[in-house]
Amino acid sequence: MAQPAHSTATQGIMASPASEHGGGFPPFESHTFLSQLIWLALAFGLLYYLMDKVALPRMQAILHDRATRLSSDLDEAQRMKAEAEAAGAAYEKSLADAQAKARTIAAETRASLTAEAETRRKTLEAELNDKIAASEATIRSRTAEAMGSVRSIAGETASAIVERLTGQAPDQTTLDTALNRVAIPH
Repeated sequence: MAQPAHSTATQGIMASPASEHGGGFPPFESHTFLSQLIWLALAFGLLYYLMDKVALPRMQAILHDRATRLSSDLDEAQRMKAEAEAAGAAYEKSLADAQAKARTIAAETRASLTAEAETRRKTLEAELNDKIAASEATIRSRTAEAMGSVRSIAGETASAIVERLTGQAPDQTTLDTALNRVAIPH
């Protein structure tokens, strides 16, 4: 039986040994250890130099700037807090002073209004007392006048009654004696 041409080519590729490509994994080959260690040391040294001279100083400068900025911000915040507390204390003091002044003004105003009201009350009382005294004097004089008129009216009335009953007018002396017995004021 003859095999097709393409299958022999496939078998040739599969059958080739691994030694054609140079052997095993290069880091595990013993004849390259020394060169690998040298390149490792050179790469590590170069990386260490770059980190030491370039990257770390930059990071250290950034961290230092950040720490400085944070410290100054904290100091500024502390200063502002102290200012705010001082302003709050000043506000509280001015508020207390204003309240005390308002209480003083209110007490003074109340005292002056009370004194003014008392003065007005006394003035009104004096005026009323004067008016009452004048009214009482008027009443007394009118009462005396009326009482004086009562005697004459009583005398006239008694004379008219006696004249009507008896037909004769009584004599004035008898009438005065009768009026004095009844005690009608003059």
